[in-house]
Parts: sequence; structure tokens; C-alpha cells
Amino acid sequence: MGKIDVVTDSVACVPPDLEKKYDIHVVPFHVIWDGADYRDGVDLTPAEFYRLFGQNKSYPTTSQPSLADFVRTYAQLSETYEGIVSIHVPAELTGAVGLARTAAREAATVPVVVVDSRLATMAEGFVVLEAARTAAAGGTLNEVVATAESMIPRVHFYATLDDLKHLHRGGRIGEAATLLGSRLRINPILSLEDGRVRVFSVVRTRRTAVDKMLEMMCEQVGERPLHASVFHGDALAEAERIAEEIQSRFHCVEFYITTFTPVMGAHTGPGVIGLAFYAEEPDVPAPADERNGGNRLGFLSRSLSL
Repeated sequence: MGKIDVVTDSVACVPPDLEKKYDIHVVPFHVIWDGADYRDGVDLTPAEFYRLFGQNKSYPTTSQPSLADFVRTYAQLSETYEGIVSIHVPAELTGAVGLARTAAREAATVPVVVVDSRLATMAEGFVVLEAARTAAAGGTLNEVVATAESMIPRVHFYATLDDLKHLHRGGRIGEAATLLGSRLRINPILSLEDGRVRVFSVVRTRRTAVDKMLEMMCEQVGERPLHASVFHGDALAEAERIAEEIQSRFHCVEFYITTFTPVMGAHTGPGVIGLAFYAEEPDVPAPADERNGGNRLGFLSRSLSL
């Protein structure tokens, strides 16, 4: 491994085998439910969360990692690495970025650069992965930071969900608030822009929403090699179907199916489906270790959280 380590949060949904391969350290968010505090994806798995969500009359709440969580992580890594790049969800959504910067000043004995990814879901995860690959290849602190920052405008994600009430209840609804109260059966297509939820389109059926997301991905990617993920909240069969469609239509060189972690599921409820992706720049080779030749589904179940 390189001399620089990459840290992220559980919102990034980096597949577990890649976390291990690149020694990516994940600071989990927290789910608070019926008086119990669960570390996202650690003490409460996605399968357990969605099963309880359908049975429990009470709703979970969420919280960001504590200052102590970041302090502990940075202090430990400072004993092994010469620098740390810590990549997190937008500051407009949580205070994690601010806490990470405070912890870096208080606990780290090596340089720590905190990067606001401006993204969530596996879109954030792709930024983390490319930074970790640069670190593993021996990149300097500045090179790893530059990789992360260069990836942010390249990565896109879209999601659709059937019900906005959970997003509204959690206070993360942003521009989608304009759709509340509609008596029509609608499926909005959402993303993040400047740290806020943005409505890209509103359609009448879920299938139309998926088709529209695939159309937008095609417009942005063209025929270039594609890095992509289908993410879902308790909708694996649908995610698998969309994954097969993507791999038949696009030149996929890296592909994952990821599951919303409990913290994200607490804000969206079950049933969300979405795409995170970016296209390779001209003349940039695919990562040889994850190259799938357009035929790797590798159903890696990892959840996304806020």
C-alpha cells in the first residue's frame, strides 16, 4: 500500500472487498431507533433494517459520526501513514465535514486533508475509489487530493422513489418539497446539486423514471467506457434487471450493485432505485484489477446512508 490513506463515511457505499483491498477506512454514521444507537452497516445490516422498517411503527432517526469517531480514526492512522485524505458527504447535508476538519486539527500528527465530495451514494464512492487507487500506486498527499477533486465534477447520480414522505420527514427534501401534496401518482428523478436535493424530472411511472435515468446516462457517457453502479433500497430484483440492461447497452469496465445502508434508508424508506456513474476520459485505461469486460455483475450488497 501507499503512504497516504483514504478515509470516508458509510454514505459512500464502497464495496467491502474494495475497502479491504485499498485499506479504505470508513467512519460510520449512526441510526437511532427505539433508544438504541446503531453504527450504520456495522451494528445494523441493510437486510435487518428494511425488515424492521416494515414492521416497526416508530421511525428511526440518524446522526453523523461524532467528533470522537473522527479523532479515534485519525489518531490510529497517524501511527501508520504519512498523510490522510478524508472524503465525505456535502456539508449542506450533515456536519461530518466540519467535525472531520476539527478532528484533523486536534488528533492527527500527520497532514489530513478533508474533501467535501459534493456527492452521495456510490457517486461519492467512485471519488473515494479513484483517490484510493492513486494512494495505493504511491501517490503523494497532493496527488491523492487532486485525484479526488478532479473526479467530483465527473461523477453523476440519479435516483427515483415512490414516496417523498420519508425524505420530507428527515429534512433532506430540498427542491423536491415543491412536489409534496400532489394528488397525482408521480415518480420524481432526484440528484444533488450544490449539496441540495434537486428535481431533474417528474414522470408518471417508475419504469419511465428508470428509462429517463438511463437516457440521461447515455447522453452524458456516449460510447465511452463506463464506470457505474445501480443502487437500491430493498429492491434487489429490480436493481439486477437494470444492471443487466446497462451491461447490454454500455461498455462497462467497472460495475457494482450497492444497497442503501440503514442511515440512507431512514431518509428515503424502501424502494429507492438509482444510478451512479462516470465515463472514462479519452485515452485513460480502465483499472486492470476491476476490469469486468462488460460482464461483471458482482452483486456487492452495501448500503448507502446519510
